[in-house]
Amino acid sequence: MPGGNSIFIIVLIVLMAAMMWWSSHKQKQQQNQVKDFRSSLQPGQLVQTIGGIIGSVVSVDEKYEEIVIDSEGSKLRFTFRAINKTYERPAFIDDDEVDEDGNPINPEEENASSEAPQDAAGESSARDDNEAQKPFDDNAESEEDSVENAEDPESTPESPSQSADEHDGGEDSKQ
Repeated sequence: MPGGNSIFIIVLIVLMAAMMWWSSHKQKQQQNQVKDFRSSLQPGQLVQTIGGIIGSVVSVDEKYEEIVIDSEGSKLRFTFRAINKTYERPAFIDDDEVDEDGNPINPEEENASSEAPQDAAGESSARDDNEAQKPFDDNAESEEDSVENAEDPESTPESPSQSADEHDGGEDSKQ
């Protein structure tokens, strides 16, 4: 089938051309976004460099493609390519201000929950909570007893053959 091979090659070439066009189209879009970002930089705007330096824009020189940033009193000059993005300080919540699930804690709820709940008799149930948190292991005590017994040969139970020899006066061992 000579016609089938030529159709396959044509389809392959068309697919490769489409992928090349799509790749260049994406690249042009990214270049336009970067160009728009750089042209929109104005003094007073917070930016972050590719090195992680955060500062506010002091001046923009489009002729030399340079930007001056003030970072905590230090003025630094960068090229446009070094500016990564505008900076927005993320919201920070201290761990003491949230519960285990990450939900915010209201100070009023915290005070109400810190008081120990009382039962009908007016006694605090905190004692019951402490008892519930203690691990209880019946096997631990019996294992300790068996270890002590294994170390003390006099306290170990004797086999019937050993006790018979001792009661006969050990005659079998003498003969």
